[in-house]
Amino acid sequence: MKEHFDVIVIGGGASGMMAAGRAAERGLSVLLLEKNKQLGQKLAITGGGRCNITNAEENEQLLLSHYGAAEKFLYSSFSQFSTDDSFSFFGGLGLPLVVQEGKRVFPKTEKATDVVKALQGYLDKGNVEVRTKAAVTKVFSTLKSITGVEVNAETLTADSFVFATGGQSRPETGSSGDGFSWLKDLGLAIEDPTPRIVPLAVRDSWILSLAGVSLNDVKITFYAAGEKAFVLKGRILCTHFGLSGPLILNAAGQVADLLHVGPVTAAIDVFPKLDVGVLDKHVTNIFDKNKNKELKNVMKFVTPSGTSAAILSLLPNIDIEKKVHSVSKTERKQIVHLLKALPVVIIGLMGYERAVVADGGLLISEVDGKTMRTRKFDNLFVTGDLLHIKRPSGGYSLQLCWTTGWVAGSHV
Repeated sequence: MKEHFDVIVIGGGASGMMAAGRAAERGLSVLLLEKNKQLGQKLAITGGGRCNITNAEENEQLLLSHYGAAEKFLYSSFSQFSTDDSFSFFGGLGLPLVVQEGKRVFPKTEKATDVVKALQGYLDKGNVEVRTKAAVTKVFSTLKSITGVEVNAETLTADSFVFATGGQSRPETGSSGDGFSWLKDLGLAIEDPTPRIVPLAVRDSWILSLAGVSLNDVKITFYAAGEKAFVLKGRILCTHFGLSGPLILNAAGQVADLLHVGPVTAAIDVFPKLDVGVLDKHVTNIFDKNKNKELKNVMKFVTPSGTSAAILSLLPNIDIEKKVHSVSKTERKQIVHLLKALPVVIIGLMGYERAVVADGGLLISEVDGKTMRTRKFDNLFVTGDLLHIKRPSGGYSLQLCWTTGWVAGSHV
């Protein structure tokens, strides 16, 4: 079995497969090492199994601004492989992409497994040697270079190495932070990871009872120690543990900061376009049309789809079985005010097991943005989630993987 290669890529996820395929496309001998029994395990479940593969923002400056402090660092790499290149690349692999709400881009088939298959085809075309169940247990180095890695008690060597092991989100897929440990041991500067793009855990049973239900076009106001902190508008997904969906995921970092200060609560307004007076008239009209029906059967005409029972549970002092014509003005106003401020108590962020992205990683000051080569080691390249680059959900994370993987594969 061959033991020396032009390039060894460690990590068979999004950026690793891209880097390996690109290097092989250039005629290099490439070995791709993956500790799982198959490639792309996290990629295969991303986006709820649909794979939000990139973002179709056409303004590159605006696109890169979503990467925060790494904006300038990424200019060079995105000039080499942009979002437009992602469309061309995957289309060329027989996987056309489609743009959906919020400029989110998905494979036309809406199957994340098809993305994995397309990349595996890319590897096959370049004759990349893939070894699965191949966990790296040791990295060998000199002061300036990586000389080899130990896998299953065997030492493998290469002219260049790409670390593409991912961060620490969804550890059950193999993203357990191995790469962070290697980079630290090599003397490179690492920001410790924390789950930032992650759902929120809540205490409220009414939300937990709505698992799988989306609240569309709502406003959610967050409070820290009773003081208004910030407001979001959009769609919220209720889950069996709390709140999720892109709107919530992208706000998790802010909520985490608030939780360090004190208790965090929120209020959800399911009719943000109507003030209390107008909403009261709207509810009154519905009640007038259904005055001989029981309140519990009429609330479905007042509340968002699928939420009436849960919202009624927040009105313990109102007899929900009485006829609507018996509902007092005070009770009706209580219902109206509740619809404008459904109560939520945030008890924390979900952990790495549910994180879409965990930030932290190799500081970008340690990396040449034109090549993804580390400044300390002349033959070590780092890609994807191993880099300390903050980004929101919405295709930005995978685009970072495609871009940095392509750039590393182009320069090894």
